[in-house]
Amino acid sequence: MIDVHEQFGQIDIYLFDQLLRGRIVPGMRLLDAGCGFGRNLMYFLREGYEVFGVDADPRAIAETRLLAASLAPKLPGTNFRVESIEEMSFSDSLADVVLSSAVLHFARDDEQFGAILKGTWRVLKPGGLLFCRLASSIGMELQMKRVTGRRFQLPDGSERYLVDEPLLMSLTQQLGGRLVDPLKTTVVQNQRCMTTWIVRKNL
Repeated sequence: MIDVHEQFGQIDIYLFDQLLRGRIVPGMRLLDAGCGFGRNLMYFLREGYEVFGVDADPRAIAETRLLAASLAPKLPGTNFRVESIEEMSFSDSLADVVLSSAVLHFARDDEQFGAILKGTWRVLKPGGLLFCRLASSIGMELQMKRVTGRRFQLPDGSERYLVDEPLLMSLTQQLGGRLVDPLKTTVVQNQRCMTTWIVRKNL
């Protein structure tokens, strides 16, 4: 019997869906922009993907390097770097797949949101796949309390930078990409909304 947790760890269920659809396959380079403690990386490390990660938290990168060393000892520790996403030192068009999971909604304002997104998009190859999960107002528009600009207080008490459908559609076009799937939003009862935004970079 397969131990699902041992094989996949705490992978995002919507990222797992992309695996099931065959859009992320062995041999691809994968970069997690805001990797945290590597919760989405266990399967990819175990299966021999060339994995890269960046996070501003030194403790998170230290833990991710330990995880990589145990599951993929041939990967250089320098694949995992303590850096801001806006100023990543990885080269342009490095990765076939870039993950941005629960990162962009921590932006302070429009300027930082744009800088994080630009840095994330820069390291994606033409034809590559951006997998992004972020907080939105979709489905709970009337329950979000604006603080300033696109920053809102959510019913769960947190404060986030929130996107909506028109913004994501506009950004898809501005970046030079196309939606791979329709936008999908999970509404957590009277608390928050999380939207999955999956974009293919134009060749």
